[in-house]
Amino acid sequence: MTVCDSEAREMKGMVFTELLDMVEATFGAEILEESLVEAELPHGGAYTAVGTYPHEEIVRIVMALSRRVGVPPADLAKAFGCYLFDRFSQTYGRFFTGVNHAFDLLANVETHIHSEVRKLYPDALLPTFDTSQPDADTLVMVYRSKRGFADLAEGLMLGAIQYFDEKIELSREDFTDARGKATRFILRQT
Repeated sequence: MTVCDSEAREMKGMVFTELLDMVEATFGAEILEESLVEAELPHGGAYTAVGTYPHEEIVRIVMALSRRVGVPPADLAKAFGCYLFDRFSQTYGRFFTGVNHAFDLLANVETHIHSEVRKLYPDALLPTFDTSQPDADTLVMVYRSKRGFADLAEGLMLGAIQYFDEKIELSREDFTDARGKATRFILRQT
């Protein structure tokens, strides 16, 4: 994971607190505590939802948890993305008002959801999503982030598919272009 500037190293504490809640709910308090100790975190695993913390700490937590429970880090990140989407749907219901399909929500992540998040957290450094819809049954989302959390983004997309209970096939392709590393997600209605 390459980071180009120091600002890219920071994440909102809400992501950390949600991860810790998921780990405890899924694996138990003991596994959570062991993972936090093993990760040797500068913040000791104490995070507040309104704080800002180095993104490397979340990577260290996931890696330590992976070693503890024997689940690959990518799978844990995707599971966390699904969990996080469910939490977002409960906490930020206004984003779901009048939205009836996963494509409707996902196609507007950058223009609607991220613009609202920036109003709440002006210092938030969010990933970008370039979206296109080549036909009614296909949505293409190109994810770019200096943090390289494409697995988390994929989990969020899977969470949206599950939330709307739709039959959508999701595939991905990691690539590098003139703008750097990116991931192309292709969602197809089946």
